[in-house]
Amino acid sequence: MIALLILLGLTAVVILYVIVTYNGFVALRERIREAWSGIDVQMKLRYDLIPNLVETVKGYARHEAGTLEAVTRARSEAMNNQGTPAEQAKTESMLSGALKSLFALAESYPELKANENFLSLQSQLADVEHNIQAARRYYNGVVRDNNIKIDQFPSNLVAGIFSFIKAEFFELADDEEAARKPVDVKFD
Repeated sequence: MIALLILLGLTAVVILYVIVTYNGFVALRERIREAWSGIDVQMKLRYDLIPNLVETVKGYARHEAGTLEAVTRARSEAMNNQGTPAEQAKTESMLSGALKSLFALAESYPELKANENFLSLQSQLADVEHNIQAARRYYNGVVRDNNIKIDQFPSNLVAGIFSFIKAEFFELADDEEAARKPVDVKFD
């Protein structure tokens, strides 16, 4: 009789552990979705600012069409990329590089640098970039927590049973090392 009670008690503990762990994985999955949504909202704000910035620069730098086209193309690719976080990080890196080139271009036009519209757009874009970085840090923190829980024993057993999988970090690709470096501004 005591052995049966002990067995029932252990079974109840195991079932309770599985339920709590399963619910923890569900909560992490939803936090990952919410964090990704935060990144997505900030990227959309950035995409909305870029055409205004490009148009402002066009008025001053008509002969710099290549740089302006690169920004527009990179924006389009980033907006249309609905792939994995790694794929989206790659197009976001390209867009960041194109924007760096645009701001480097603006350095050669003093009247543009003094334009209130340009300064306002540049400030708004800097705020959005800061918010994107904060959203990325939050997303990557939640992904880290999820991935650790999937790897740790005994929660890895529950993860395997219910097919919870690791999430991808949102980070620059190894081949995008140049995007991590500041832009060299050179005037010939």
